[in-house]
Order: sequence, then structure tokens, then C-alpha cells
Amino acid sequence: MPGFVEKPEPIQVPGLVHLHTGKVRELYQNADGDLVMVASDRTSTFDWVLPTEIPDKGRILTQLSLWWFDQIADLVPHHVLSSDLPPGAPADWEGRTLVCKSLRMVPVECVARGYLTGSGLAEYNETRTVCGLALPEGLVDGSELPAPIFTPATKAAVGEHDENVSYEEVARQVGADTAAQLRQATLAVYSRARDIARERGIILADTKFEFGFDGDTLVIADEVLTPDSSRFWPADQWQPGRAQASFDKQFVRDWLTSPASGWDRKGEQPPPPLPEEIVAASRAKYVEAYERLTGTSWS
Repeated sequence: MPGFVEKPEPIQVPGLVHLHTGKVRELYQNADGDLVMVASDRTSTFDWVLPTEIPDKGRILTQLSLWWFDQIADLVPHHVLSSDLPPGAPADWEGRTLVCKSLRMVPVECVARGYLTGSGLAEYNETRTVCGLALPEGLVDGSELPAPIFTPATKAAVGEHDENVSYEEVARQVGADTAAQLRQATLAVYSRARDIARERGIILADTKFEFGFDGDTLVIADEVLTPDSSRFWPADQWQPGRAQASFDKQFVRDWLTSPASGWDRKGEQPPPPLPEEIVAASRAKYVEAYERLTGTSWS
């Protein structure tokens, strides 16, 4: 059963109550009822949380999310209250910790796709649709879609797959008004981010968001527009009809599925530790994505 190869013990901090260990984040609550999100250096792929960490990954993704929150602030409010280190927290939490509003979360992964790949491609090849939306004939892996589409999914537990669902199913689950708000916000943020990334020579193929409500106000939450929640492709290497070069966990996936790893993805054994060269190459990709998108050097 996929999940954690080695599930970590959460750090106990005075004044914080540990709520949840996620694939890559630890979630706490402070005395004011705010959430404290700590991004680890863990990495997950093929529904496994791997035993090897990628140095600086948590800080890079946290700082990139903060940068993106600023870029989209006029489109939808976000949940971040502070990035200051909570009193008594370990020094290692610096730069990877966000204090956030506690929201009434919507149980939907809000996915926007501007290009066809991944699970969307698999569905298209069978039915010429993605989440019930009809698409033109002749599309291949990496094809740009005529317009961005909203392709939601249900949220899954650790070790299980998210399941793509239709817009109509989302409306049935959360209500027509909320579904409409989710679709509008998802596509607006995707379109803004796609244009910003394009100016920097990067294609934003698809991305996923999480939203919650602060009273009656829809708020974007969790991480946004990072290589862990998005597919970023170098624009100068884009070539429809094949798998694209990317800024995500491709080095890790490729090694795990190669003979060098000795791992059977369809077997029952967990994945092995990652070699140093794969860890270094993965970290370099995260750094490159941060630097190209933000225009600032990582230090």
C-alpha cells in the first residue's frame, strides 16, 4: 500500500498543537486558532513519500508561493497572515513556515489545464474528453488547448489517487454557486500565471489550487504555482507529441522507473533511497524554476 516509506515524527513546539502530517507539510494550530504550515524537504511521487529529502525544497516552494500570492492578490485573497517564525519554533523552520487563516476548505482539487498531458491525456485518448469536456481531434501529448479548461478532481488521502470529476459533479457536491466561483477563480489565476511564466520563457501547462471560505469570501490556500503543484516546461524545448522537459520531479520519476533503481513500481516494495546525483539534479531544477520565475537568485 503506497504512502510513507518512513513516516516522520512531528516536532513538538510549545504553544502549537500538531494537527496533521501531510505528504510534504506538517500542519499545526497556534493559540489564536491560526494554522501554521511547515513545508518539509520531503518529496513524493507515484503515491509514495520517498525516504530521501531534497535540500532546500521546502524553503524554495514556500518562498515561491509567497511571490505568486503577491502576483495574484488582486484576483483572489489568500490565506497567509505571516511568514514570521512562531515563538519557540526550531531555527530550521525559518523560511519554510507560513501562519495562515483557518478556512472552511472546499474538498475539491481545482485544476486548470492549458496543455494536454498526464491524466488529461489518458482520458482524452480514450474518450476525446477531459472531465467531460469535449476537445478537438488530433491533440497529442503536450498540445496547447484552444482555451484553458477547468478540470476538477476529488481530494484523496495519502497513498491514493485524486479522481478527476466533471464540473456537474462538483456542483452537485458543493453547490452551483461555489462551483462557479471555483471555476472562475481557478481560470483567472491560471491565466495570469500562464502569462507571467510565458514572459520568462516558461510554459505553465497545468496547475492545481485549493480554496476555502473565510466567512462568505473565497480564499486561495495551501501552496500555489510551484513545481510540486504545477507542470512548468521550458518554452524553448516544447515539442508536442512527446513527453516534455520539466521543472518538476521528473529526475526522480525517471530514475525510479529506470533499471538503475531496481524498483518495481507495480510491486509491493517501497521505493529505494535516491542517489546523491538525483537529489542534486532535483534541487537544481527547483532552484532554476524559482530564479527564472521570480527574477531573483536563490541564496
